[in-house]
Parts: sequence; structure tokens; C-alpha cells
Amino acid sequence: MNLKEFASRLGLSQTTVSRALSGYPEVKQATRERVMKAALEFGYRPNTNALGLATGRAGAIGIVLRAGGFGPHTTEFLSGLGTRLQEDEIDILVSTVDGLEAELATYRRLAASKRVDAVIVHTPMRDDPRIPLLVDLGLAFIVHGRTDTEGNFGYLDIDNFGAIRQATAHLADLGHRRIAFLNGDVENTFAEHREAGYRSVLEERGIPVEPAYFGNGDFTDEMGFRLMQGFLALEKRPTAVLAGSMMSALGAMRAIRIAGLTLGSDISLIAHDDVFPYISPENLVPTISTTRSSIRAAGSRIGEMVLDLLRGTPAKELQEVWPVELVSRRSTGPVRVEQG
Repeated sequence: MNLKEFASRLGLSQTTVSRALSGYPEVKQATRERVMKAALEFGYRPNTNALGLATGRAGAIGIVLRAGGFGPHTTEFLSGLGTRLQEDEIDILVSTVDGLEAELATYRRLAASKRVDAVIVHTPMRDDPRIPLLVDLGLAFIVHGRTDTEGNFGYLDIDNFGAIRQATAHLADLGHRRIAFLNGDVENTFAEHREAGYRSVLEERGIPVEPAYFGNGDFTDEMGFRLMQGFLALEKRPTAVLAGSMMSALGAMRAIRIAGLTLGSDISLIAHDDVFPYISPENLVPTISTTRSSIRAAGSRIGEMVLDLLRGTPAKELQEVWPVELVSRRSTGPVRVEQG
């Protein structure tokens, strides 16, 4: 059964049927329910191309990734996003680019070609030129994270400030005063929020902020390993370390073991783990204390949000900040007297 035949049976126009199936807010609830019920009864599944012609929708959501962007965090996010969008038979169009200018150019092409109905902006910068461009292009978008850039747009973020503040306070409560920090790229908003959370605790506790204990970069095993080696080479090495992801934490743990130190007694560690299904902090030796938030769940929720946006939900109603849980395990312990 094609769209024309299905609409004829219901005594409705093809456009009304297509819009009802796509969740357009201007279709009356009673009409939408009638169309959905009939679709189940008749086993009707809309042809994507016909649906696009009737509704003006492309049936796809875009995401543009920089070169090297397919790490474990991205894989988890896309898994959650794709699973949710598939429920509404929406595809994901992924483009890879080399640098910011190429990314901006890609958004212009996507808007001109109308190949996607919306895009997801990832890893927002404090002053993010992508936001005003997308507004000018009239291309719908949801931001994964937050930015200082002004505008009325939807976003989903975790409480990065609160997460690192909790973790730093926990270490300070254990007596640690020399706390190193493996953070993300300084241009990214989440890294700024995390550093602010870290600094807030040190300032409240009267602990000096030591620039030598800061490290920034991409969250990789290699980044964690090299920066941790540098921390351990200091005359006054840190007694504790905060790792911005489980990947950088694994590198830091490797450096700690090579140095002949015992994690949890010689040096404490807390990681932000993002709940990777293939790296369980509970199965590592020792078990790893973490600030926990599922990036897969974030991908699923953003899929829901972008669909809500396309159905007419105001952007200001699609702004969420998720709390982060601190889970204490055996990788953290009291500072030793001779270290204090």
C-alpha cells in the first residue's frame, strides 16, 4: 500500500497523513491517533522518499566530526543516538572534516542541500562560531554540552563543575593537598567548567594552586601516560590525580605502576569514566573511584530532544544539565603522613 492509497482509505490528504506520521504539532491529536492506529491495522510503512516529498523532511540528522574524532566517547554517543533515532526511522549522516573552517563549510553545504533536518553540535567551545552560523543558516540544532556563546538553543550537558568539585573535595577530605589534574582542551567549555570546580575547592581549603599539576589535551591513554610521567618527575610529586576520562586514567595508571608506586596508597586517583561498557572501573585492580555519567544515555536523550525540536518544542524548553554521581572505590585513600 502506497501513501496515496493509505490516505484515500482514511479520507485524508497525503500531506495530512505524512505530517501525522512525522509528529507535526499542527496535526490534531485525534487525527494523529487515528492515522497511527490505521497504520498498525493495515501494516502501512511509509516510503521515506514519499514522506520527504510530502513533509519537506530529509529523514536524517547530521553530525560533523573533526579528524580523529572517532574515539570511544564518540562511539558510545553515536550508539545511544542511533538507537533512539532508529525508533522513528531517522538516519544519521556523519561527516568528517579537518579543522574548524572545514566544519563550518560542511554546515553550509548541509543547509543548502537540505540533506538533514537538524544537526548535533558536539564538544562546544567557550566562544563557538558554529552557533551563530547555524542560526543564520536556519538549520535546527541541539548542542551536546554548553557554551558561553549567546543564543536561544537547546542543549544537554552534565554538571562538569559539580563533578570535579565533588571529586576534588573528596580528595581534600582524605588529606590530599597536592592534587594533579588531567583536563581536556582549554578551548572547550567542559574543560573550563571542570577547572573552575577544581579551583573552587582548593581556594576554599586554602590549598595553593600549582600550575605544574595541570595537564590539558585529548583524552587518550598516551596523554594520561605522558602527563602523569611529568607529574611524577616533579620534586614534590602529587599525592592524588583527577583524570578527565577513563582513557587518560588508564595511561596515568600505567605511569604510576612503571614508577613502582601503588595506586590507592602511594597515590590516589579519580576518573570520569563515562560508563564505557568495555572498561569497567569495578573490574580494574585496584577498583577505580569515578565520577559517573553515561555518554550513551546522553546520546539517546539528545536524539529525543532533536525530534522534539523538529516537532515544534521551543528550544528554551530543551535545555538540560544532568547531575554526576561520585563513586568511591579502592583507588583513593588517605594521604600518608610523610606525603602531607
